[in-house]
Amino acid sequence: MNNMNFQNRLIIAVDFDGTIVEDAYPKIGKTRIFAFETLKRLQEDGHRLILWTYRSGSKLQEAVDFCKENGIEFYAVNASFPEEKYDYTRSRKINADLFIDDRNIGGILGWGEVYQIITNEEPKIKTAKKKWWKF
Repeated sequence: MNNMNFQNRLIIAVDFDGTIVEDAYPKIGKTRIFAFETLKRLQEDGHRLILWTYRSGSKLQEAVDFCKENGIEFYAVNASFPEEKYDYTRSRKINADLFIDDRNIGGILGWGEVYQIITNEEPKIKTAKKKWWKF
């Protein structure tokens, strides 16, 4: 684990359509680049991932199965913890430290940027500074 102590572990809610995969609802879109690699790394770092999606019923199960086939099993699905049952008398808002969703202001970042923001790690690949003018 990346020198992470217990206090730095986060509960991260992650949307499916438009975030993990390209939006093609009700079908499952093409996987977004580095989505599953980043989610796996976040789990390895000790973070709890919750699938937080509009999907329900068989469409939700398709998303859960798709993620499992790609190596991601979520701590909970559309709930704050695995044992939680939906109750119409309580809010569906879940307890999470961060939400990764394509509906954020400004849209979804690239998954590499998401990981860098969460971990404060510098990118492993150095890129040349862009020069907008020539001298």
